[in-house]
Amino acid sequence: MKTFHFLTKTLQSNKRATLLYVLQSKGSSPGRKGFSMAVDEDGNFVGTIGGGIMEVKLLELAKDKIKKGDFRNLIKQQFHNKQNPKNQSGLICSGEQTVAIIPFEDKDLLIVQTIIEKATAGIRINVYEKELRLANEDQPTPLATLEINQNKRIHILGGGHVGLALSQVMSLLDYQVLVYDNRDNLSTIQQNTAATSTKIIDFNDTLEAMTYSPLDTVVIVSTSYRTDKIILKQLYKEKFRYIGMMGSDHKIKQLFDELQKEGISDTELAHIHAPIGIPIYSKTTMEIAVSIAGQIILETNRGLPTGRSY
Repeated sequence: MKTFHFLTKTLQSNKRATLLYVLQSKGSSPGRKGFSMAVDEDGNFVGTIGGGIMEVKLLELAKDKIKKGDFRNLIKQQFHNKQNPKNQSGLICSGEQTVAIIPFEDKDLLIVQTIIEKATAGIRINVYEKELRLANEDQPTPLATLEINQNKRIHILGGGHVGLALSQVMSLLDYQVLVYDNRDNLSTIQQNTAATSTKIIDFNDTLEAMTYSPLDTVVIVSTSYRTDKIILKQLYKEKFRYIGMMGSDHKIKQLFDELQKEGISDTELAHIHAPIGIPIYSKTTMEIAVSIAGQIILETNRGLPTGRSY
């Protein structure tokens, strides 16, 4: 939601801004549905709609609309090939994307704040030539509809050095970061400015301490084998977008063997990513965090169109 927070700050400063939002993408396209960026009247911007010459051109168009005081909403289809007779993006990756270009001024602050407030649960905004409206069945046909669902949330169970590094990486990926630990006055918790929230809990009550949904991501990186096991026994039956646990091959095998003896089958544990992370020969805590983040991206984006063969 960094783009919409940028819009809020800009409009609260009585400055104008323009939102660029990818409505749809097909094939090999650098900008995917839901990508967004915003630019203010001073030329400051955040976000991306895919980069390259296409982004430069559309960003200049957005800035020009601000300069001219043109507050009409615009839908631009972009084809990433040289064969299409019009709307060529300047890229040659062969896909296509459709981008909404939406100017904002101070009177639009309320709709931006509404988007931020409701985005976790999902919100639909109809785009008309000169206005935005919360979508409902009684409205006339819009130019386009923004479908915004910002439910990227990660629960990191363990606030030590890996938990701190992973918080920093996932925050950069625009996740809400919730960190839990069972130790008071932990220096890495105190240093963790990337976390949305931190909680000191009893790991025996992990499930009760979490507010979660099936779309959430969970990572277990607690301080010991014992606490990892306590946490996993509470969470393995829950539905999450992704759940993983850190540990060596030997540790994971021993823990899973113990759980099997306690009546938990291999089938029930099959969805647990353990050892966690993509094997990139990680050595430092930040490298471990990058390997975990890479696996989370791989699993959560699996099945989405890429334009590639894998």
